[in-house]
Amino acid sequence: MVKPNLLKDIINIWGCTGLSGIDSTEYGFRIGALSTWTEVRQATALPPALIECAATVGAQQIQNRGTVGGNIVNGSPAGDSLPMWLVLDAEFEVASTRGVRRIPASEFWTGYRKNAMVDDELLVAVHIQPKSTDILHYRKVGTRMAQSISKVVLGARLRIADGRPIEARFAMGSIAATPVRLPTVEAAVLAGEGADAATHMAQDITPLDDIRSTSGYRLNVATRVVRSFLEQYLGA
Repeated sequence: MVKPNLLKDIINIWGCTGLSGIDSTEYGFRIGALSTWTEVRQATALPPALIECAATVGAQQIQNRGTVGGNIVNGSPAGDSLPMWLVLDAEFEVASTRGVRRIPASEFWTGYRKNAMVDDELLVAVHIQPKSTDILHYRKVGTRMAQSISKVVLGARLRIADGRPIEARFAMGSIAATPVRLPTVEAAVLAGEGADAATHMAQDITPLDDIRSTSGYRLNVATRVVRSFLEQYLGA
């Protein structure tokens, strides 16, 4: 019996050098979709919070092989990097024979493991424009320190001027079918509520129940990690 070729529809793109590499641009950084998490960890010019995020993806063997683009396009609700792209206002460069376009992170994930790319498009790169004044924060909560699937993931960004927040971005992962922003919490931060802004968490998220955690646990932990970050920079 002739066995079917199960790999006939798979293309190996590792040799496509134009899809890899982390480069500074006029406005920020271009991170090739084939860049591995080990390469992100070694790119010291990137924001430390993004480097910290890279360090939580699986373990060293996975970081050596796993790619930025794979994490993004896979679109798992527990994808470690997804909240960071949201708060960084990242743009995803996708290409096909019809041309190149950019999709904002806020419009990319359309449902459970679904995204806004069409069938003939390939993710080429991620573009971010962090500012030197950004306060970026990443926090992953899992069962253990490594090789852990996230229970709650937080990405956060603050911009402060004259002691007051002038911009706030918060995004959570592993609590819904897609990563989600926290608009009520963000508005409360800008209104001057400080760490108490975290008390509005339930207005922005209704966490899922699954084998790893209950909805109540996720809400409790999400509230605590946001409050802890805000207390550090805005006071109790």
